[in-house]
Amino acid sequence: MTRCVATTACSILLSLSACVGSPEGDADLAALESTPALVADIGGEALAERLVDRALVGESHALLRSLCETAPGRLAGTPELERAVQWGVERMRAMGLARVRAEEVEVPVWERGQVGRAIRLDAAGAEAEELDVLALGGSVGTPAEGLVGDLLMVRSFEELEARSEEARGRIVFFNRPMPRVLRNTFMAYGQAVPQRVSGASEAARHGAVGVLVRSMTTRIDDLPHTGSMVYVDGLPRIPALAISTRDAEALSARLDAGAEVRVRLIADCRPAGTAVSANVVGDLPGSDLADELVVVGGHLDAWDVGAGAHDDGAGCVHALEAVRLLQEVGFRPRRTLRVVLFTNEESGLRGGRAYAAAHADERHFAAVESDRGGFVPKGFTTTVGAGALFDTLDAALAGLDREGMGALLPGGGGADIGPLREHGAHLFGLVTLAHRYFDYHHSEADVPGAVNERELALGSAAVAYLLAVLADVE
Repeated sequence: MTRCVATTACSILLSLSACVGSPEGDADLAALESTPALVADIGGEALAERLVDRALVGESHALLRSLCETAPGRLAGTPELERAVQWGVERMRAMGLARVRAEEVEVPVWERGQVGRAIRLDAAGAEAEELDVLALGGSVGTPAEGLVGDLLMVRSFEELEARSEEARGRIVFFNRPMPRVLRNTFMAYGQAVPQRVSGASEAARHGAVGVLVRSMTTRIDDLPHTGSMVYVDGLPRIPALAISTRDAEALSARLDAGAEVRVRLIADCRPAGTAVSANVVGDLPGSDLADELVVVGGHLDAWDVGAGAHDDGAGCVHALEAVRLLQEVGFRPRRTLRVVLFTNEESGLRGGRAYAAAHADERHFAAVESDRGGFVPKGFTTTVGAGALFDTLDAALAGLDREGMGALLPGGGGADIGPLREHGAHLFGLVTLAHRYFDYHHSEADVPGAVNERELALGSAAVAYLLAVLADVE
């Protein structure tokens, strides 16, 4: 397909030209320093350049640091997440968004507790080696004195089924690595993550007393990676802990050599009912199509290790900064742009579901989500199928080609905006060059220093440009 930037000019110029000659537009344009005034013959590439220029000297990384310092462990149901909600409200009000509010959502609460340990025992039962572990989100704890069992290593649920008799009374060690051969790290994650999500119940089905799960990363290091797991009703609830990849490799080598490995698990984590959290919502009102909405967002909650910088502080920043950049260049959307910072993505997706239910009567034209980290942006996935609209959007995104950010690919949009598809919304997800994403994901390493300032800023510019297109396209 041959792209044409002119399509973008036709789509976007109605809003760009609307700000010329207005007092607010003049004030915004003055902030652009030496850049030329917005005129009727501006093209998509010129808008993209302007957004990139402003993003690179903008507020993306400062905003990320502010969020992570205000609320570093934003787990659902914690005071840290509530501080993040207040942070989001204050930020949206400072941007001048309309109808800023915190929409309450009931969320599940899980407490990590003070202890999470796994110790390899020697033949005499004495402690031989401390292993690097983290309890998985949602897991029950062990008895106070701990839980002792021999390890049974498996690499799939099929292997567990075949060795069912061996699993009884043991601790199952799920040791399936994320496949390195897969170029798309999210596909590699998808190959391995079922053992984390469902491993405890699958092991309990065969009589196991606990599970250790290899961390979801291709790196070999000492950092365990937490994440959500779920129990199947009717099966025993057994403790589940993630183990670092370095310790997983060492245990695997012992077991492959024929040695027996005995481990004590100690954890005081527990589910703790529910609490009230909130989605943070604010609007940049549109003009002639104001009753149609283009949602942009990320999830505000994060795991209680690290600071949730890539996952998903970066997505929240992309959403906020994208709208601020459009305000700065004087863009006037035809459709209303709505920023939503979702709660409880990590441990239940209740924020996304609650938003879709609460706003089912509104007209959602499109929704954009960023939840692939603050890395170099490459473009967007979309649920828009082959046809005229896809071709129009594909041509419009040519404005980002100079920056290498203009790809439009078939795919989904994201977990939080997923329910909006049932209400007719076209979904879009920011695609990043995410080979390093799972180096940080759900671990102590996910801090603002792991996010490159320029890469994060470019993501904000890419999202801003897509919002401009979606706000105006017929």
